[in-house]
Amino acid sequence: MRESISELLVHLPSTSNTTDLLLRTHDADPWRPLYALREGTLWRDVSAAEFLQQVTGLAKGLIAHGVQPGDAVAVMSKTRYEWTLADVAIWFAGAVTVPIYETSSAHQVAWILEDARPAVVFVEDRRMADVVLDAAGRAGRLDSTTVVRLTTEPFDGASLTSMTDAGAAVTDGDLETARSSRGLADTASIVYTSGTTGRPKGCVITHGNFALFAVNTLEFLPEFLKEEHARTLMFLPLAHVLARAVQVVCFTGGITLAHSGSAAQLLEDLTTFRPTFLLAVPRIFEKIHATAGQRAAEAGKGRLFAAAERTAVAYSRAVDARGRGGSGPSPVLRVSHAVFDRILYPKLRSVFGGDVRYTVSGASPLSEHLAHFFRGAGIMVQEGYGLTESTAPCTVNTVRLTRVGSVGIPMPGTSIRLDADGEVQVRGVGIFAGYHRNDEATAEAFTTDGYFRTGDIGSLDDDGFLTITGRKKDLLVTAGGKNVAPGPLEEKLRECPLVAQAVVVGEGRPFIGALIALDREAVAAWAAGHGKPGLTTRQATTDADILAELQAAVDAANTTVSRPEQIRRFTVLDAEFTVESGHLTPTLKLKRAAVVADYADALEELYGAAGR
Repeated sequence: MRESISELLVHLPSTSNTTDLLLRTHDADPWRPLYALREGTLWRDVSAAEFLQQVTGLAKGLIAHGVQPGDAVAVMSKTRYEWTLADVAIWFAGAVTVPIYETSSAHQVAWILEDARPAVVFVEDRRMADVVLDAAGRAGRLDSTTVVRLTTEPFDGASLTSMTDAGAAVTDGDLETARSSRGLADTASIVYTSGTTGRPKGCVITHGNFALFAVNTLEFLPEFLKEEHARTLMFLPLAHVLARAVQVVCFTGGITLAHSGSAAQLLEDLTTFRPTFLLAVPRIFEKIHATAGQRAAEAGKGRLFAAAERTAVAYSRAVDARGRGGSGPSPVLRVSHAVFDRILYPKLRSVFGGDVRYTVSGASPLSEHLAHFFRGAGIMVQEGYGLTESTAPCTVNTVRLTRVGSVGIPMPGTSIRLDADGEVQVRGVGIFAGYHRNDEATAEAFTTDGYFRTGDIGSLDDDGFLTITGRKKDLLVTAGGKNVAPGPLEEKLRECPLVAQAVVVGEGRPFIGALIALDREAVAAWAAGHGKPGLTTRQATTDADILAELQAAVDAANTTVSRPEQIRRFTVLDAEFTVESGHLTPTLKLKRAAVVADYADALEELYGAAGR
C-alpha cells in the first residue's frame, strides 16, 4: 500500500479556538475536577470553575500589560500546573504561546527571543530568569522583555499574583473580545525544533491543529479517554508540543490531569495519584523494565522474572497473531499467563500506580520486545508516530486496531502516503501552518500538492498500518524523546585541531554520545610539541593528555546546547573517515548512516560502558 487515509470524525466551526473547548467543558459541569495539585502526599482537585477563574484573571493581567491578540508570550519552566495556567491564559488573551525548554542555554533562548519577539516571558525560578535576561541582552531585547515568575520563589520582577492583580481594571468584555478574536486558522503556538543544520525553526501550530486533534482523538480512543473518572499524570516537558496537545485533549474531555516535573518524584506521584492512562516515552518503559528485572534478581527471583517476561512476550505475540487471522494464545500459554497475572504482573502494574491499563508511547521508537512485554503484563502500549510539525501523533495504534512494531493507522482527518523513495508524507488537521518567518524552509517542507515531507522512511501494510524503517534526516531523537541536532555540536568539536571528524550519536539511546576520529597529522604535531614524539594514532586514542584535550573540546561544545543535548560520553576511533573508506561523499560530507553501521561495535561499547 502506498497511501492510508482516515476521515475526520468531528468538525468545528472555523471561528472557534482551543479556549471554546475549555468553556464547553466548564459549562457542562463547572465543578468537574480538571486538575489536581499535590499537597504533601495528597492531591487537591481543581475544578473547571476554579481553573477558569485563575485563567481569566491572568489573561486580564496580560492584556493590562499591553499584550495584544497575535502577540507572542513565552514560557520557560519544568512541567507544572502553573505552566498550563499560563498557556491557557495566553490563549484567552488572544496571544501566542512560545514554549522554551527549561534546560535551554542562553545562546538558544536568545534566538527564540529574537525570532518570536515575546514581550513577556514566564519563568519558574531565578536561574531561568537569569538565563532569559542574559538571552534578552544578547538578542538586544532587554528593555522590551518582562520576566514573570510562576512560583513563589522570591526574586525581582513580576509574579503571577501581581500580573493577575494588574488586570483588575480589564473588563469581561475586553477579555471576550481578545479571546474570541482567534479562529482555527490563527496561530496558537510557535514551537521551536532543531533542524539538522542552522538555527532552530519555529513551527507555527494553529488553534485548529490543537482543537481538531483534541475533539477527534476523544472519539478515536474512547476506551480510555472517555472512561469515567479518567485521569492522567503529565511528566513529559510541556515545551514538547505533544504534551500540550494531550493537555488540550484532557480539558476538552474533562479528564483530570496532574503534573509531575521531577524525575525523583515521579514514582511516588504515580503511586499516590493513580492515573488510569499515561503518555510516556520509550525511556520510561526501559527504566521500569530494567528496574523490575534488577530487583527480582536481587531478591533471588531472577529466573521467575525471566519466565514471566518470556510468557508475557509470547502471549502478546499470540494476541497480535490472532489479530492477523492466527489462532491466538494456546491453552498452555493462557494458563501460564494467568498464573503470572496473579503472582507477578500486578507488581509491575503497581509501579504505574496500579490503575493504568493503557499508555501511549511516542517521541522515538519503542523496542518491539518491550511493547510485547508490557502488553502481556496487562499494560497496553499504544505506539504512535508524529513530529513537532504534526502537532501530535499523525498515526497511532488504537485499542481495537493494534500491530506491535508498527506506529498504527492515520489519526482522523489524516492522510499518510509514501513517495517513490519510501519517504513518509503527511497531510491532515495536525500539520502545522509553516515555519515562522521562514518561507524558504516552509516551501521546501511541502510537496506541490500540500503533503508534509517528514524525512522518515516507512512502509504501509495492506491494512494501512505504518511502520517507520529509517530516517532521511540527521535529527536524533533520544530514548527520552529529546530532539537533538548533531550538526552544530559536530562543527564545534571539529574546532579542536586534533579532531578530523566527529559523529554525534544517540538515536533511541538514553543520552547523547560521540564518535571522534583523530587527525593523524595533528596528532603527530601535538605529540612532538608535548614531549611524546612517535605517538601513533592508535596510542593517542587512550593517551590521557589527548583525552583531556578532547574532553575540553566536548565541554566547549556542550556550552552551546541544553543539558539533555550535551555529549555525555565519547569514543576515540583509530581511524579517519575518508571518501575511500565510504564515510565521506566526494564533497567531503559525512555519511552518517555508513559510520553508524560500520562502527556498531564502538557504539555498543560506548553505551555499554555507561552501564558498568
